[in-house]
Parts: sequence; C-alpha cells; structure tokens
Amino acid sequence: MRPTDLIKLKETGHPITVLTAWDGLTASIVEAAGADIVLIGDSLAMVALGHATTLPVTLDQMLHHTQAVGRGLQRSLADQPLVICDLPFLSYQCGEDKAVAAAGSLLKKSCAAGVKLEGAEPEVIAVINRLVRMGIPVMGHLGLTPQSVHRMGYRRQAEDTLSQEQLIKQAKQLEDSGCFAVVIEHVPAGLTKRLRPQLKIPLIGIGAGNDCDGQVRVTADLLGLTPKQPPFSPALIAGRDLFINALKDWVSQQHKKEEFPTKGINQPKPDC
Repeated sequence: MRPTDLIKLKETGHPITVLTAWDGLTASIVEAAGADIVLIGDSLAMVALGHATTLPVTLDQMLHHTQAVGRGLQRSLADQPLVICDLPFLSYQCGEDKAVAAAGSLLKKSCAAGVKLEGAEPEVIAVINRLVRMGIPVMGHLGLTPQSVHRMGYRRQAEDTLSQEQLIKQAKQLEDSGCFAVVIEHVPAGLTKRLRPQLKIPLIGIGAGNDCDGQVRVTADLLGLTPKQPPFSPALIAGRDLFINALKDWVSQQHKKEEFPTKGINQPKPDC
C-alpha cells in the first residue's frame, strides 16, 4: 500500500485501520490482524523502553525499531501494510535541513514509506512543505500531541469553539502542505464530524469519536499489556493478567518438579 492509496480508501468509504508495532513480533501480529497501516509510534518510548513520556526516544532508536518491524513483516512487499514512522522530539523542530536529514534517514535505512510529525505551527508547516517537496510522504497529527505533554498534558483538546475553529484551520493547512493523512487525537466527536467532510485526505482518529475515516490505536493498549490504558482506548482483553498468570503457572510447575537424583553422579568409582 502507498500513502496515496489512503485517499482512495476515504473516497470509497473503506475504514482505515492503524496499529502500532515496535519489533518483529508485534509487526507480524499486526500484519496478520489485517491492519492497513503499521505505525512505529514514538509511544514505543513508553511501551517498549520504559520511559514516562515519548520525549526521550531518539532518532537512532526509532530507526532501530522500524528496522525490526520490517524484518517481522511476512507478506510480499506489494501486499504489506503501509509502514509509517514517527519523527521523534527534536528531530524536526530544529529546522528544515535537520528534519529532511532525519526523515530521509528513516526512509533510506528502513521499510518506512512515510513519517508522522505533530503540530501545525508555522515552523512545522514549513518543515512539512520541505519534506513533501523532497519526496517524503508526511502524516500530520493534531489535537493531543504527546510531544507537547509539558505544555498541554494529556487532557482532551479543542473543547471550546475558538480552539475548534483553530484546529479545523490547522487541518486544512496540513492538507494544503501536502500531508496524505491527519491523525486527530483526544478531541470532541462533534469536531471530527464537522472536520471530516472538509478534508480530501483521510482523518484518522484516536479518542476522537467514530466519525473519522479510520482509527489508530496503540497495540499494547488494546491487548491490555500496559498497566493503565487511556480512557479512549480500553483493553480488548486483560492481556497483562493473562500472560502473568500463565507464566506464574509455569514457574509454579517448575518449582513442584522433583529434583533429579544427584547421588552417585560424577562420583569417582572405587578401586577394584
């Protein structure tokens, strides 16, 4: 799948599904589940690397995990899901040249076919314009942007009329800049219902209601592997408890096994 194929899915009304992966194992699972897009999100900082926020993950780490995801995909290249990688914090906020180098490195050295970045400030719009001109597909991200956690926290965004109009304006700017899709996170459902028909590119929601062209979720949240899920992404199964209990049973069984007899083993034979 190519980034431009997503617009066709929007036009035909086909719901777009996006799941995150962070290594070969999760990539093979997400691919087998039938996701249209595999996103190597900077959420792996929290899910796989144990950080409290997404901020510490580096470009080299994002590349490392994207390469691992590529090795986990099993289908032929033509049948594989679209692979998109997040640009981590400070890989694109420090100027267009640095952003092009970061995004180009991801596409050159991994299976990623595009990058995702957050925000629509004038500096970010300039970066997107440059990336698109250089042939690098870009997915935008509005609403709750985790890389801005110290400024906005994890609370729901765009709850008043003024901020909603601003977000709609920003989404149109992202489209005009050449983004092939926009992720919109943790905003009122009424806002996405208004915004969706105003965009030609797909609107991918997470905690933004059902009136979107598709949905994205952190796979670890859906599988119940994280200690706590966000309110807009309840676990489908109690995966953490299931795995812990299964492993506890195994450990318990090992403890109950009789020790192998050691008497006489490796003891010197008496002289005849």
